[in-house]
Amino acid sequence: QVRPVESGGGLVQAGGSLRLTCAASGKIFRMSNMGWYRQAPGKERELVALITSGGGTNYVDSVKGRFTVSRDNAKNTVYLQMNNLKPEDTAVYYCNWPIGVYTGQGTQVTVSS
Repeated sequence: QVRPVESGGGLVQAGGSLRLTCAASGKIFRMSNMGWYRQAPGKERELVALITSGGGTNYVDSVKGRFTVSRDNAKNTVYLQMNNLKPEDTAVYYCNWPIGVYTGQGTQVTVSS
């Protein structure tokens, strides 16, 4: 299996939007649950959003109503649409796919005030 790869991070002003992408290859990915995690400097890694193989989703309270996770199983790709970004969303974002198995290298998201 190939490790998943994140992309789409960058610098954005508060209130802006970014879409992160996590891409992987291999049949195991389309049959597995996937999680987006983030880690800010000096803080523990936290699970931001989760999407099941069937498309069910769950979010940490701090991003509900602002972030949307979705997946395209045909492309072995998962997305994290992030709207109304806040400075406290600044972190390195990782995809963990399947959950507990493979983690990508991370992509930096920086939100300026």
